[in-house]
This record gives sequence, structure tokens and C-alpha cells, in this order.
Amino acid sequence: MSDALTAKGRATRARIVEGAAEVLREQGVAFATLDDIRSRTGTSKSQLFHYFPGGKDELLLAVARFEADRVLEDQQPHLGRLDSWESWQQWRDVVVERYERQGDHCPLGSLFLQVGRSRPGARAIVTELMSQWQEQLARGMRALRANGLVSPALDVDRTAAALLAGIQGGVAIMMSTGDSTHLRAALDTGIDHLRATAVA
Repeated sequence: MSDALTAKGRATRARIVEGAAEVLREQGVAFATLDDIRSRTGTSKSQLFHYFPGGKDELLLAVARFEADRVLEDQQPHLGRLDSWESWQQWRDVVVERYERQGDHCPLGSLFLQVGRSRPGARAIVTELMSQWQEQLARGMRALRANGLVSPALDVDRTAAALLAGIQGGVAIMMSTGDSTHLRAALDTGIDHLRATAVA
């Protein structure tokens, strides 16, 4: 649908998605209505269904993609330039701050509960997010390797996958307990592992 839109149409659709994301964050996915979203975005019912003919579920998937993109955007510019130990530490601090600020409310998780994680569209969004995140971490590890800061033998893809798994586990525990200790430990241990591979 969005590929066939004019530039103005794409801008309108993006404005609706961003406004819907704000409403869902404020009111919660279960309580926000299409009328709330129409009111916030200044959109008529016919206009809303023009851009989202599948109704609320299609809009929720679009918002889920928007929120998934925000996960990576919130880590920039640090995630995109992990070529020194200082940059890794800065990225680590940004990740901790982001999730501590978010607290026990995960907009992305709430959206998937509402839409259904097993739906192909929802799975594709999560798969793409995790793939992009892991690749950015792997790229940073390759940069460390190119700068002689880690072992040339480091299995970059496996190490990036393990670090991402640790982050996700830490976030899940923090959302259940309100304590970021496990997230901090996962990040610190992952970076310490990288440092330990450095060639003496």
C-alpha cells in the first residue's frame, strides 16, 4: 500500500502512524480506540481506512514497525560506530538508560500481544529488528577486530547473537522486577568478554 502512495500520501500515512504511536503509549494498546487516534491525528474515518484498509490490526502492525525502528534509532549514533572501547561504553549506557526510562511498559510487546505474535506480519517485524540489531553489533565487533582491539579469531556473528540474547533477557527480567541489574550485567559481561579476547 505505502509503496503506491504519493509523497504527500506517504507523509500523511507516517503522520497517522506517529500519532497513533503517541496515543498507544499514553493510553495503552488495550484502551486506545480508532476514534482516539483519529482525534489526535486530525484524520477522518474514511481517510484512516484509505491508508489502513485492514483496520485497526493493520494500523497496529504499522505502529509496531515504527516502534521497532525506534529501538534502533534510540541507540544511535553510538550503535553505528562501535569502533572503540569508549564507543562501546557509550552505547552500553544509552541502552541501559533507554530501558530504565521505559520501565515495565514495552510498547512493542503490548502491540504484539494485541495483534498476535504468531501472525506473519508481527513475526517479520521482530525477525527484522533482531537481525538488524545483531548485524550492527557484529559490524561493531568487526570494527574492533580491524583496529586490533579483539582477537582475529573472534566469532563475530556468534558473539553478537549471544550479546543480543543477553540484552533481551535482561530487559525481560527488568520488566518483571523493575530492576536493571541483569541488563547491566549482560551488557558488562558481553563487553568484558570482547576485551578479554584482545591480543596481548
